[in-house]
Amino acid sequence: MRFSVTYLVRADAASIEARAKGIAVEQSVEMPLDAIDDETVLADIVGQVEDIEDLHDGRFAVRIALASRTVGQDSGQLLNMLFGNTSLHEDVVLHDVDIPFDLHALFGGPRHGVSELRRRLHLHERAFAGSALKPQGLAPDELGLLAEQFARGGLDFIKDDHGLADQHYSPFADRIRACAAGIARGVRATGHPTRYIPSLTGNLDQLRAQAALARDEGIDCIMVAPMIAGFPAVQALVHAFPDLAVFAHPSLGGLRVSPELLIGKLFPLIGADAVIFPTYGGRFGYSQAQCRRLAENARAAADGGRGALPVPAGGMTLARTAEILDFYGPDTMLLIGGNLLQAREHIASEAERFVRAVADHRYA
Repeated sequence: MRFSVTYLVRADAASIEARAKGIAVEQSVEMPLDAIDDETVLADIVGQVEDIEDLHDGRFAVRIALASRTVGQDSGQLLNMLFGNTSLHEDVVLHDVDIPFDLHALFGGPRHGVSELRRRLHLHERAFAGSALKPQGLAPDELGLLAEQFARGGLDFIKDDHGLADQHYSPFADRIRACAAGIARGVRATGHPTRYIPSLTGNLDQLRAQAALARDEGIDCIMVAPMIAGFPAVQALVHAFPDLAVFAHPSLGGLRVSPELLIGKLFPLIGADAVIFPTYGGRFGYSQAQCRRLAENARAAADGGRGALPVPAGGMTLARTAEILDFYGPDTMLLIGGNLLQAREHIASEAERFVRAVADHRYA
């Protein structure tokens, strides 16, 4: 069985056919074909060029069929087969993958997805509202107080900023205990089951220890950056802690791989229940078309599985709440960080205003 991979290649018409064949070989056997005398390898393993489409902007969309067997059972090897050596060529972007049933079955996809997150928050129709704890540099008690203010505002999810790790000024264990306690105080005040999402960092042993500590503190969501931690590490966490919903952070997600593929398809494939990404019109450069495709890819429940929750972020403001909700729809979590933090001593009331804007929105 094979799966199709699409690359965007800068080339001219005279050279694109040879360039496409070169990518097919590079991403499969990585050696001259005339040096291979095994007919099975030549027939079943060597990449096959399926299509070349001229995009009329100096680029070609090249579709190549790769053998599913080359992936083994390793999500890291999947990345390697998709874009290993070819990522070293500056004229190529990994654009899309048609993920076949056998790879979906192998990696499993989200274990919880949108429906389970809705059940946990007792929300059945409206979009989710969330924010981030920042800036890094604050002590655990300060972050805990900030988390409490957000929770008193009725937010659904409160996540660590991805810069929070296990720094000396805010050790992981102290931070999550302080933040979990602060959110618990807010929950007692509001009655709304706000969830805390700590950011996990480090090597696999550290990630496992942090996930276990989070679980022991009664936390049922975690965040990890797959491009930093590594796909196999995320896969290991998903399997070792099946009750924890995984939010995938996009850090390092712009390495000449289409975000619609990397964040929208591949992060959910390895078990992310929610995917955070920079929305259009913020401080990053994603277009509306990219964001729409990314969200659609994430929510797509492939082969009867669960869809992941899109989490647009990156320069979000309260003033854009209606626009963003109309664009993405209710199966979305809006993540506003700095815009809420500007309220300073009025964070709780500003968070409450944000939640009310989400809850009262009438879709166009």
